Amino acid sequence: MPRQHDPLQNHLLAALRSEDFGPLADQLELVHLALGESLYESGTQMHHVYFPTDAIVSLLYVMEDGSSAQIAVVGNDGIVGVSLFMGGETTPSRAVVQSAGHAYRLRGQILKDAFHRFAGAYEGALHDLLLRYTQALLTQMAQTAVCNRHHALDRQLCRLLLLSLDRLQSNELVMTQELIASLLGVRREGVTEAAGNLQKAGLIAYRRGHISVIDRPGLEKRSCECYRVVRTETDRLLPPHLFQRA
Repeated sequence: MPRQHDPLQNHLLAALRSEDFGPLADQLELVHLALGESLYESGTQMHHVYFPTDAIVSLLYVMEDGSSAQIAVVGNDGIVGVSLFMGGETTPSRAVVQSAGHAYRLRGQILKDAFHRFAGAYEGALHDLLLRYTQALLTQMAQTAVCNRHHALDRQLCRLLLLSLDRLQSNELVMTQELIASLLGVRREGVTEAAGNLQKAGLIAYRRGHISVIDRPGLEKRSCECYRVVRTETDRLLPPHLFQRA
């Protein structure tokens, strides 16, 4: 039976009080996000924001030679397009669908108007919540930069898998080695070796672009501290009780 789609499957939307969610509800448009689809490119003007429900979107920094690396991942925990309500219309990053699924799209101007209208109205309002999420996203970006510079590839891969799992209702990921290499900014051969090490350790099973996480506690133990830092800061800024509508 097909899964019912609901905007409240996105944690940020679910956290909003009725005063904030009501004016946005009729403006939300359900869209399907295909694997590899670009939601916006580096330097282009942004017109919409996206609230993923069962899709995952990677934010990538793209170099002049076309090479790229993931700087953050967004799923049902957040919003794609923070630059719009933070005052900018463009960003040097690129947003690409990492895991196909659905999202609710909203015109950027509608969100900007609501963001400023409810500024400081009460704790947990749209303005407050989006600022908290943005801080959590900046933490993820900073920690990813440190991780890519200082930690071994297999530990980076653990971080990538765990952050993706946190945004899905499954222990199955559809990720080719080419995609992983692009996200981590490394050669495919390195990904093959790193994934093989995790498989030999009994943490994952990898077959034809499908990754099954067999031992999540073991994967967390194998990962560097970067995953724990991001998870702890996200939980601090967006605690579970915020994910229940009043």
